[in-house]
Amino acid sequence: MSDNQDKLYAMRHSLAHIMAAAVTRLYPGVKLGVGPVVDNGFYYDIDLGDEQLSEEDFGRIEGEMRNIIAENQRFERFEQTIEEAIAWAEHARQPYKIELLNDLKREGTTIAKELDADMLGASTDGESQVERVSFYRNGDFTDLCRGPHVESTSQVGAFKLMRVAGAYWRGKDTNPQMQRLYGVAFATDKELRSYLNMLDEARKRDHRKLGQELDLFVFSDLVGAGLPLFTPRGTTLKNELDRFVQDLRTEVGFEQVSIPHLTKKDLYEKSGHWSKFKDELFRMTTREGHEFAMKPMNCPHHTQIYASQPRSYRDLPIRYRDTTMVYRDEQSGELGGLSRVRGITQDDAHIFCRTSQVEDEARSLWHVIETFYKGCGFEKLRVRLSAHDPEQMDAYAGGLEKWDSTVGQLRAVIEEKVGVDYFTGVGEAAFYGPKIDFMAQDAIGREHQLATIQLDFNQPEGFDLTCTNEAGDGERIVMLHCAVMGSHERFLSVYIEHTAGKFPVWNAPEQIRLLSVNQEPATVAFVEELQRKGRQQGLRVTVDNSNESVGKKIRAAELWKVPYTIVIGDKEIAGGELMPRIRKDLSVSDASHSYTVDEFFGTVANEAKSRVHRTTL
Repeated sequence: MSDNQDKLYAMRHSLAHIMAAAVTRLYPGVKLGVGPVVDNGFYYDIDLGDEQLSEEDFGRIEGEMRNIIAENQRFERFEQTIEEAIAWAEHARQPYKIELLNDLKREGTTIAKELDADMLGASTDGESQVERVSFYRNGDFTDLCRGPHVESTSQVGAFKLMRVAGAYWRGKDTNPQMQRLYGVAFATDKELRSYLNMLDEARKRDHRKLGQELDLFVFSDLVGAGLPLFTPRGTTLKNELDRFVQDLRTEVGFEQVSIPHLTKKDLYEKSGHWSKFKDELFRMTTREGHEFAMKPMNCPHHTQIYASQPRSYRDLPIRYRDTTMVYRDEQSGELGGLSRVRGITQDDAHIFCRTSQVEDEARSLWHVIETFYKGCGFEKLRVRLSAHDPEQMDAYAGGLEKWDSTVGQLRAVIEEKVGVDYFTGVGEAAFYGPKIDFMAQDAIGREHQLATIQLDFNQPEGFDLTCTNEAGDGERIVMLHCAVMGSHERFLSVYIEHTAGKFPVWNAPEQIRLLSVNQEPATVAFVEELQRKGRQQGLRVTVDNSNESVGKKIRAAELWKVPYTIVIGDKEIAGGELMPRIRKDLSVSDASHSYTVDEFFGTVANEAKSRVHRTTL
């Protein structure tokens, strides 16, 4: 971390202690869990027995936190032996701290994966034996902690309490449920206000809200959580995005394949996925006793198409593409709108190639990714080279030498790109190979990891995938995986919020809406003829012939965020020219310009075919 990041981390860590101290003052007898730093802030797990906090309590807690800050209490570090620390926790009647300390004494670890190590001030003698632990004291509050902290409570910047949620102690549903009190914190008031404004804008753009308002997708309790149902409008949006991806792939030599939605257990045992992901699969047993699973990924199926016949080096690279569904048994508490679902649509693709072809193929995939995201309004992508952790090689297939070599190939592809913003994520690789991950920043500044290019040398090994080389010998090949949107559902959750539902013309579910001034037969016939002409140009044209006023019809089109709306009355019928109302976010040279019917439809059709994010009508 940079010095500024280190300082902000210490501020947020100190605020977690200040919040716990304030809660202790206001609620004597509170039982404290842990309080780590998280993205943009901090939290503390607390047990108040039967008393439940709500947002109405935040002002009182924040007030007490400010009192502690004003007292300018110093953060003082000291150590105790593990036995002394347990005695302290028993005297303070803190059962959760006692549990953590006993785990440290017995195992040298707290075992709970979700706890930040900085909340536990353990120092060890040998591999696991804990000898001493550290504490921090500010005023009359003392907590078990490794640090770091700021020098005093007056140096913590700006903060705000945000929410309280239930959380099982140490993440286990058999443990007591605590209350997790969250806060955000930044170095300055200006940064805090900027973040809060961003959250306010995010609420307005929430894809779940817009999905309902724009009639894009629904969920049904009868179908099940995490299984979205896309309406005609949502399906149009989804299909247009996928068509863009597949057109780009076709240009660089991909061929479409089609695979079933389930498989025998044997396939995933051979690929290595069963041992790692069997608990996340939807599994079933046939009447004959065979075990099957709904596919959670597509690559093993694609390997079997490759393996179905002998391959020569002259055939390679072989590129398969397939938009299909996969299924994962996500836990109910992890599901949320389209961001995390159980039924996942993937624009999946796999390249089977020689090691010497990897870099050229990765460059080609990169071009596809850049073109697609630019067309969706994401102008700049940040790149992460997701590599192995040399200290944790047990987590990966293959040896260190192979990993170093393949990471080097992907690094070479990245570093030849002029001006690319990239960093290395040690330990972020898939178990079967390194990746290039692409991060896109949305319209309100949030970063999302979306597309990926993955290099896989494990499955070709497991499935014995080869080609015959120039000498007539069998040569081991490698695979490249590439999902441009990844999960369509997750991409849509990002894209809907990025655009705030104001989709560009090329993928807008409704591109043009025609509004009749009246319901006279001549007007209705003219409007329907215009709709027919627009559809002949491949445009999505709808008609509003309802009995509402023109003002209400215009307002309805605005709420549905239709790019072009045209009011049709006697003037338009007589003159044969159209003057479209253009959505405000679209850039136009002359918003009052009129067009002949053929000129307007032709211009919009060309715009849609160009797949630009903004119009130039």
